[in-house]
Amino acid sequence: MIIGLTGGIASGKSTVASTLGTWGAYVIDADKLGHSAYISGTQAFTDVVAAFGGDIIGADGEVDRRSLGGKVFGNPDGLKKLTDIVWPAIMRMAEIEIANAKAKDPRRAVVLEAAVLIEAEWLGLVDQVWVTVVEPGIAIERASARDGVDATAVQARIDAQLSNEERIAKAHEVIHNSRDQDHLIEQIRPLWAAISTF
Repeated sequence: MIIGLTGGIASGKSTVASTLGTWGAYVIDADKLGHSAYISGTQAFTDVVAAFGGDIIGADGEVDRRSLGGKVFGNPDGLKKLTDIVWPAIMRMAEIEIANAKAKDPRRAVVLEAAVLIEAEWLGLVDQVWVTVVEPGIAIERASARDGVDATAVQARIDAQLSNEERIAKAHEVIHNSRDQDHLIEQIRPLWAAISTF
């Protein structure tokens, strides 16, 4: 069983992923894959530099994420150009990791944690989609406290993402996280029990 786990900012998906990992799931973090998707020597590195210029290469010979971010932040066309390069590269890496995990233990559940699972059209990689949702006001409060950023900045990030309703429309399971962590864990316990028998 391959679970695609997604959700918006401060919705608790990382907590769900880490909990499932302690219960025995093989967890793949798409964000971590993203960090290595365009390292020097990869096709994505070549494509990103060609699209955004050699000045995004740092002193270490790698893409300077801050410099690249400055070119795509607030620039929808630039962001699309970047995601068109990086999302397929991450998808290929996820496919390989899923295949390796299943080869080692076909019965072990795999969890692909990916904030952009739906937007990047990675649904074909997974058997089920689990969505964590939180009320926007609570997400703003949590993210502001966690990341030390103001509410306006968090709201801008929320506005740039899919809405809870758009994610729920693609979900097999919806996990509500507007209460405490114990409530969150209690929701995933029966979901895990159902899939860990596959």
